[in-house]
Amino acid sequence: MSSLSRFTERLPLLPDRPAVHYAATIALCLLALWLRWVLDAAFPPGYPFLTFFPAVILSSFLFGPRPGTLAALICGLFAWYVFIPPRMSFAVDSGTITAMLFYTGVVVVDIALVHLMQSANARLRRAREEVRELAEDRRQLAERAELLFQEMQHRVGNNLQMVGAVLSLQMRGLTEPVARRALSDAAARLQVIGNIQRQLYHHDGRLVPLDGFLGDVCTKIMASSARPGITCSVEAARDITLRPDSAVPVALIVTEAIANAIEHGFADRERGAITVRLARTGKTVVLQVEDDGVGLAPGFDPASADSIGLRISRVLSQQLEGEIALENRESGACMTLSLPLSRLANAA
Repeated sequence: MSSLSRFTERLPLLPDRPAVHYAATIALCLLALWLRWVLDAAFPPGYPFLTFFPAVILSSFLFGPRPGTLAALICGLFAWYVFIPPRMSFAVDSGTITAMLFYTGVVVVDIALVHLMQSANARLRRAREEVRELAEDRRQLAERAELLFQEMQHRVGNNLQMVGAVLSLQMRGLTEPVARRALSDAAARLQVIGNIQRQLYHHDGRLVPLDGFLGDVCTKIMASSARPGITCSVEAARDITLRPDSAVPVALIVTEAIANAIEHGFADRERGAITVRLARTGKTVVLQVEDDGVGLAPGFDPASADSIGLRISRVLSQQLEGEIALENRESGACMTLSLPLSRLANAA
């Protein structure tokens, strides 16, 4: 907004100082009288109101309609008495009546127009203040909603991790190896889901793109694996964002694939590399987890394997309406998950 606009919106000036208004109005009228007297010889006959119109307009513009009306009355009397023939008298004739009616019509229109302008400015100022207040209220509501959303995300993640911790405690009282392993896996998966829940959204509620999401998941998995010689990198196309109901299953499938690579592909190795690749190809989103380990055992059939991790991955891929494949490469093994574009948050 320009400085002139800000000034006009504050008119009339000093609304709580009426004495100043009227004093300044009288001063403007006297100044107009002095100017008209000084310039009288320069003006042709028939212009008695020439300097008085600006005084009326300025008084109305700066101080409001009442001071403007006072200025119109004072200036009209000055012009009538001093400059309308016969001068220095309030003589009345047809010419005087015509001149005063003309003057009255002009100043009434001027005062009315200025008053309408100031009323419109006042309404505009009030509307702008209301909009500003509404924007502030909306901002505060958005901040509260964001805080509540973050609190909900943290609580969901904490509750899931608490359940995982309870399972871990329960596992300590078991001696049967199969039961201990089952509870250990369940607790680990709940911990993963809890972490995923916290990483799924930005602080403002927007979904996290899959490249950054996978990077966070891989970092946490490798940090908890206690295998410093094994690295995990992500090569992902940008701006691929899954729907919320798809991100958690995908993260669990990736977690299982990385865990299997660490446990089986690098069972007897101190060093190795795992690469997670993500690309959008045609009508599918392709996610691969590849390692340079020992590869799949001869005769290994993923479809008939009884590994709980592989079975969970197959079930999750079916829920996602996708396809999962596990195969050997020239060096190591590769898990490939193909998802339809309908699983994208921004799918057309």
